[in-house]
Amino acid sequence: MANQRTPKIPEDYKPISMWGYFGYEILFSIPIIGWIIVIIFALTADNHNLRNFARSQFCLWIIWLIFFVVVAFTGLMASMFDSMIH
Repeated sequence: MANQRTPKIPEDYKPISMWGYFGYEILFSIPIIGWIIVIIFALTADNHNLRNFARSQFCLWIIWLIFFVVVAFTGLMASMFDSMIH
């Protein structure tokens, strides 16, 4: 068992540790600076795991943005209809 060789993983595909994901999550949640870092990592990170994680965070932000726009739009429409009725 001790002689069993583990495959050499290229640097571009090295896994990110649990603490790495935790740290990146905190870094990405910093307003403005974290958002800029997410965009930079999503476009230019050498490590594929980090780049994909940054892209997933970016996609999550887009989903939240769409959600808030829909909620704001429906609230605006509801208040407009309410003002027309009364």
